[in-house]
Amino acid sequence: MRMRRAFTAAAALALPIALAGAPTVAASTGPSANAVSGVQAVHQLKNPTNLVAQGPDDICNYTKNRPTLHQGSSGRAVQQAQCYLNQAIDAGLDEDGDFGRLTKSATEDFQQCADIVVDGLIGAQTWSFLSFWANSPDAPFC
Repeated sequence: MRMRRAFTAAAALALPIALAGAPTVAASTGPSANAVSGVQAVHQLKNPTNLVAQGPDDICNYTKNRPTLHQGSSGRAVQQAQCYLNQAIDAGLDEDGDFGRLTKSATEDFQQCADIVVDGLIGAQTWSFLSFWANSPDAPFC
């Protein structure tokens, strides 16, 4: 969900906070009811409430579905994740739709690089970061 806020002098002085290729969040330096502290910004980046949707220029186009994936999962969503992992961290995975040992290892490597929970699962947080990083012009990152 995107919140709109009126442009104020405090907004003009906003300090951008960027984390390892994650989306930029502005923290206000002046008094404002909409100010976001650095701690809150980091929490929001590490705990996204919305997935990054597949856009028209998405680098990988196997599916728009974003189910939770784990070792043993298969199908087009796994191919999408494998494609994202290849783009984001140059994982070198076959995009075969089989979430095996190599895909789990690449997922853990990506999660560690992105500084998010390392569990080898591709859930909401990992999908969001994968989508963003894979579609970034500076990919691969790690």
